[in-house]
Amino acid sequence: MSTKIREFESGRFLESLYAGDHALLREIGSQFEITLVARDQNLHIKGEDAGIARALGLFAELETAARGGLEITPQAVRFAMKKGGSKAPLGDLLEHRLLGSSNKPPVVPRNQAQVRYLDAMDTHDVVFGMGAAGSGKTYLAMAKALDAIEKKKVSRIVLTRPAVEAGEALGFLPGDLQEKLAPYLRPLYDALYDMLDPERVEKMIDQGMIEIAPLAYMRGRTLSNAFVILDEAQNTTPEQMFMFLTRIGFGSSCVVTGDPTQTDLRGGRNASGLDEARRLLKSVEGIGFCRFAATDVVRHPVVQRIIEAYSEARENDGSA
Repeated sequence: MSTKIREFESGRFLESLYAGDHALLREIGSQFEITLVARDQNLHIKGEDAGIARALGLFAELETAARGGLEITPQAVRFAMKKGGSKAPLGDLLEHRLLGSSNKPPVVPRNQAQVRYLDAMDTHDVVFGMGAAGSGKTYLAMAKALDAIEKKKVSRIVLTRPAVEAGEALGFLPGDLQEKLAPYLRPLYDALYDMLDPERVEKMIDQGMIEIAPLAYMRGRTLSNAFVILDEAQNTTPEQMFMFLTRIGFGSSCVVTGDPTQTDLRGGRNASGLDEARRLLKSVEGIGFCRFAATDVVRHPVVQRIIEAYSEARENDGSA
């Protein structure tokens, strides 16, 4: 048995490397058969030399990843632990970083599912990202779209989503049609402002480089040389999904995102265009499907547990 002390630049930085979760430190210690104690800016590691070496390798990788722009989450730590801190699996995530500026941090995938999702966008004309809320489906698609326009792979970005909830209550909302629909398009604007400076977002919208519109506005159009994102696709009807997918023109990429378990359509999943597309297009060349599990959720850990509980209940009562 021996003890090693690894010093970091500050206690706050050290805390960021294990997401401020002392239970996670104990989990690392159990995995490597050592004892870890964080005290101020020092990490005290006690155990056999082999376990200490694995822990040092793990924290060296976490430090490199954090300095490279990756937010260290419990999922990222566990992902790195699978390799024992020896083969830099987090380097895989950093290789896929997108955007970033002096004012905005880069967008970096947080797990292998997100890496596969980004890779699918590079190798397919149309990608369906399906899974639970909080798995990064829409956010990463937006980042990929902005990256594509910066690299001049496309000339514009088209963001759309169905306004299912607005259908019945639209007349009760104040304002003109655009103002009535604004609440349903707000999440798309929020993601843009999170990645780019507000002035730049407004300029790109004014210049027509970014268009955000309800799905109904897509009918009759041909979307060429564009990166097109359909969000909340579980709320499309089969007719709407077919209409949307046949809008794609030359030089365009398309990403369709949705959570099949959260449709707001009357008739549930059986009425969803997303579910029909999954069944009909799964073997079509040029189309890729990426599924995100509850374990891929990157929001608060309790969200993952909520999703798992609901999924289990729905499977048991046959309503899934």
